Amino acid sequence: METNLQQSEYTDSASQEATTTEAQPYKEAQELKVDVSVDQPGALTLKTPPAPSTDQVWQEWVQPVTEFLSKLPDYVGGFFSSYQQPLITLALLFSGVITVKVTLAVLDAINDIPLLSPMFEIVGIGYTAWFVYRYLLKVETRKELSGQFQSLKGEVIGPDSKS
Repeated sequence: METNLQQSEYTDSASQEATTTEAQPYKEAQELKVDVSVDQPGALTLKTPPAPSTDQVWQEWVQPVTEFLSKLPDYVGGFFSSYQQPLITLALLFSGVITVKVTLAVLDAINDIPLLSPMFEIVGIGYTAWFVYRYLLKVETRKELSGQFQSLKGEVIGPDSKS
């Protein structure tokens, strides 16, 4: 701006202003660049600069996730085939624990009913008395119980067991 003022000191100020106002549109036109692409002959459209795509950012995150999810059935199948026996054992233990807990919860709920608890105790005492009278009082019945126990043990474990 000072250079323009210095020049105006030596030249006619009216002619200087006319030249500077005419030069400004040319400078602005040179600074603005417009890319034009021709899609069809005879048709001109402005070519806009590519906007920063947010799709690329998402694709960087989505691609590894989709690759992992596509390989997940293979991973799970390999895991189950490798550890089939321990998994079955754990599942049986887990189901056994759940069965015991549910059974105890049901018995506790039944035991909370006022008349059923004493009745169950009487039935338990009666069954124990019958078992002692039937199998444990006489020698012959103890041998019979021992024989039944050995036959059941042979069916479960096998006849070759020595213990």
